[in-house]
Formats: sequence, structure tokens, C-alpha cells
Amino acid sequence: MILSFFDQFMSTTYLGIPLIALALTFPYLLLPSSTTRWLNNRLVTLQGLFINRFTHQLLLPLNVRGHKWALILTSLMISLLSMNLLGLLPYTYTPTAQLSLNLGFAIPLWMATVIIGFRYQLNHALGHLLPEGTPSLLIPILIIIETISLFIRPLALGVRLAANLTAGHLLIQLISTAVFVLLPLMPTVAIITTMVLVLLTLLEIAVAMIQAYVFVLLLTLYLQENI
Repeated sequence: MILSFFDQFMSTTYLGIPLIALALTFPYLLLPSSTTRWLNNRLVTLQGLFINRFTHQLLLPLNVRGHKWALILTSLMISLLSMNLLGLLPYTYTPTAQLSLNLGFAIPLWMATVIIGFRYQLNHALGHLLPEGTPSLLIPILIIIETISLFIRPLALGVRLAANLTAGHLLIQLISTAVFVLLPLMPTVAIITTMVLVLLTLLEIAVAMIQAYVFVLLLTLYLQENI
């Protein structure tokens, strides 16, 4: 039976249990939990240092009102990073390769930033829909264009994350299939292709980290415009 390369992105079940539920839960079991001891171990210390540095860097462009989002943004970053890296392990499933899951993260958070903008600075939020100095004839057209660009933001967030992960995973699967085919025929070419596959895997690890950071960073920029 010939399987499609896109079968790895299907939401499969095992013994009636959807694997996406296990994939969403398993990364949190890998994270060390804090204890009541005065001194933590090295893993917990490195984790705390990473979270503190990331939160500090993320909140630099925000004012004091935006600091309330620190817990939400940091938790989202850790969740996306864990799920992105989970898909690089063998016999696993990548939840963030599903557009529905990414939109489930993007739409509520984007909507929250828009609601905050309308609540605290209504005139400023509506001012984004019409640039200053626009000719009278172009006002209706620009309002429509800016409204569409506003509503397309969560879709762009979800598609960007899903497309980058899908493309990387497909490329890794294509090259790994080529290695298995070339190994009995041309061993030298297969070894060179394996080296390329290792480098591509390292690149995909970097892409998984960068895409999680970009997702949260864009949400931060949307929040900055509305507070």
C-alpha cells in the first residue's frame, strides 16, 4: 500500500485514544517542576534563567499595562516550543502542524488584543483603519483594506506556523526516503545524503524554536498597538 507523505500530519487514534491529546500532554511531563528546597538543581535553574530572560526580552516594548500578559505569553511560548520540537522525534505527532490548533491559539489571543484596544483607546484603535492625510476618494477603499488586514492577522499567524513546520517535516521525510532508496544502490551518495539530512534536522530544530518565538512576538506587537 502506497502512503502519502502527508499522512504524518493526520490526526490518528490508537485504541480509541486520539494521539493529539497525548501529544499535547506529554511535553509538560518533560518539564521539571519546582520544589520547596532552597537550592534547585541545574535543570530547574537553567529553566528559570531561560524563562526570565525570555520574559524580560518579550516585555521590553510594552508598557506597564502590558506586563499583565507576561504569564500568558511565556506559557504560550513554552507550549509552542515543546510541541514544535516534539514533532522532530521519531514515532511522534506534531500538533502545531494542524492549522485548526494554531488558529485556536491565534484567534482568541488576537481578539483579546483588539478588545483591549477598543476598551482603553477607542479613537487610537479606530485610527489605524484610516491613515492620516488620506484623500477623500480613497477613504472607503482604505478602510476596507485596513479592516481586511486586521482580520487576516490571526490567519497569518496560524498559516505561518503550520506551513513552516509542514515544509520542514516533508523535506526531512523526502530526504530520508532517498537515503533508504540509495543505500543499496549507491552507498557513497547515501552517506553524503545522510550528512545533508543531519544538517537539515539541526536547521529544523532552529526553525521550530524561531517559529514559536515569532508567533509570540507578533502577538506582543499586536498588543503593543492596543495598549
